[in-house]
Amino acid sequence: MAKILFKLRNVPDDEAEEVRELLANHHIDYYETSAGNWGVSMPALWVKNDDQFREAKALFDAYQQARSIRVREEYARLKSEGKHKTMWDSIKQQPVVFVAYIFIVLALLYLPFKLIMELAKL
Repeated sequence: MAKILFKLRNVPDDEAEEVRELLANHHIDYYETSAGNWGVSMPALWVKNDDQFREAKALFDAYQQARSIRVREEYARLKSEGKHKTMWDSIKQQPVVFVAYIFIVLALLYLPFKLIMELAKL
């Protein structure tokens, strides 16, 4: 019976591709499910064979540990060089979107408050 090895929801494309390559290079039979047309299904990588699942899990755990170290080192390097992306960089890159989000948040805070004040007058 197939078992889920790796859920793909909110996973970067490069990470998913590296896991696919890892499984293919070690000749582990797997298949992939998508999120479906409406995005409600479980996108995941499934190992077909129970016997291969332990091997796949061990390979995946080692990969995750190595990737975690690699990504943290890359972030530290970018941070030390001053090239890491900050919130301020995102705001400067798309100021109109930022202002629009601020107005949306303020409206969402104001409308319930106004409704409560109107109901309190009754």
